[in-house]
Amino acid sequence: MNVNDAKILSRRIMEAGEVPLLVGHFGVGKTDLARELARESSRELTILILSQMEPGDLLGLPSRENERTVFLKPDWWPETGQTLILLDEINRAHRSIRNAVMQLLIDRRIHNHVLPDGTWLMATMNPPDEEYDQADLITDPAFVSRFFILDVSPAFNEWSEWARERNVSKDVMGFLSKYPEFLYTPSPVSLRIELRPSPRSWYKLSRVLDNLTPDEKTRYAYHLAAGILGPEAAKAFVDYSTYGFETPLPRKILVEGISQTLQKHNIDSASSVVIRLIDYLSKVDDEEVAMLRTHLKRVAKNISDLSSVIPRESFYALIRFIVDKASNSEDSSDFFDSLVEELSTHSNVRSVLEGI
Repeated sequence: MNVNDAKILSRRIMEAGEVPLLVGHFGVGKTDLARELARESSRELTILILSQMEPGDLLGLPSRENERTVFLKPDWWPETGQTLILLDEINRAHRSIRNAVMQLLIDRRIHNHVLPDGTWLMATMNPPDEEYDQADLITDPAFVSRFFILDVSPAFNEWSEWARERNVSKDVMGFLSKYPEFLYTPSPVSLRIELRPSPRSWYKLSRVLDNLTPDEKTRYAYHLAAGILGPEAAKAFVDYSTYGFETPLPRKILVEGISQTLQKHNIDSASSVVIRLIDYLSKVDDEEVAMLRTHLKRVAKNISDLSSVIPRESFYALIRFIVDKASNSEDSSDFFDSLVEELSTHSNVRSVLEGI
């Protein structure tokens, strides 16, 4: 998303007491976004560059009091709730620092020091790829699930407005207005971790959604949900909450066929069903396989009928998955082998099978 959308969502997330994590390549404006939010909300901005901190910098130093060890407040600790704390370069922080940050995220405290009510927290990181020096990849889903993850990419019109306010030279502005593709070199952003829904993430999503206006829900619901649930659950949720589309259960599609709802709905929603089908077929147990086997011809026909409502590449992916399952040495491979044989009797599937 662009920087302005990320700023709007970040504010709504923090107003709901949750924490946005801005993911983007260097120079896209993540820190400037935090500065703008602090200024617009009349808050003091505290930037903690975690990659440069030792545990004592974050936790405070130990001291002795009445024959007990106590920890002094670190010098960055906020005095009032009118503060925005930016946890910068969170993915370059040492594991010991991230462990302390976890307590800050969960309990909004470190040791006996409790954040004042109203304190905002946000975090930033570069994507974990070969372009950046990483201390340690963030692979702990419990840690990642504490954030709403927002991918940030700059748009030229946003940058040009920012640049004019800072008196960027006419030569630079003139060149980039002619060749905006040179503003930055885009590359894919990936966390290298699969976001999955959990009871906690649904609760967090609910808190932020309640803080959005109807227009903001329409515009941002998917991006918000995808940043904490993952794209598959987010798509199903938005289809249901916004369009009233109930994603059919995979078993129901295979045994009963394409529902009228799926036939009439948009291609994107229909295509997302393939993801659920592949997930279902990858996890079927012996009891499910036995049930599907008794309806083999019907299952094959219903899979064939899907080609009329989903993009060809999605249909190809589903057939390819079934062929791969048939070639595996698993207990269920006999069923998938029989399914491939039955699918080959349908001309629209046979053309796909010939290309595999």
